[in-house]
Amino acid sequence: MAQDKPLHFVVMVGSLREGSFNAAIARTLPALAPEGVTIEPLPSVGEFPLYNHDVQDNGFPPIVTATVGAIRKADGVIIVTPEYNHSIPGVLKNAIDWISRSPNQPFAGKPIALESASTGLYGGVRAQLHLRHVFVYLDGRLLNKPEVIVPQVNMKIDPATGELTDPATRGFIADQLNALAAFARG
Repeated sequence: MAQDKPLHFVVMVGSLREGSFNAAIARTLPALAPEGVTIEPLPSVGEFPLYNHDVQDNGFPPIVTATVGAIRKADGVIIVTPEYNHSIPGVLKNAIDWISRSPNQPFAGKPIALESASTGLYGGVRAQLHLRHVFVYLDGRLLNKPEVIVPQVNMKIDPATGELTDPATRGFIADQLNALAAFARG
């Protein structure tokens, strides 16, 4: 039965910071996933070279081909990102640019969920808005609801352990993962 099909999602984090709140959320996802769903991190967006068509002409870097392969094999993609200057972090956009230039780019038709967190009151919502624009062009199948926007994330993560401890936040992230699973199976 399609409802029982095991699913595998991959997660991309749009932050390089060692103590990244968004990376902490991404590390929490496997524990919040519904039964039958596995979640695995993609390589760091910091490993991608700056996009340059001259480099592409000589072949895609191994990090790009490995990430493209992982996305192709996955049943869905989760992007967890902060917001920089009211938009997408440059390193995340760079990784998406590389991935999208591969033959038969892997975002087309792929279920995608967006999550963002910030220490401010808006929780990265503008980064999500810009990512939605990008993925509309790339034909990604964006999950619209429920949204995961985490404001004042610094008050929801234990500073000693780096673990997401806020029960309400954990609950609405689990709700989104359940919705993504149904979306991917549908």
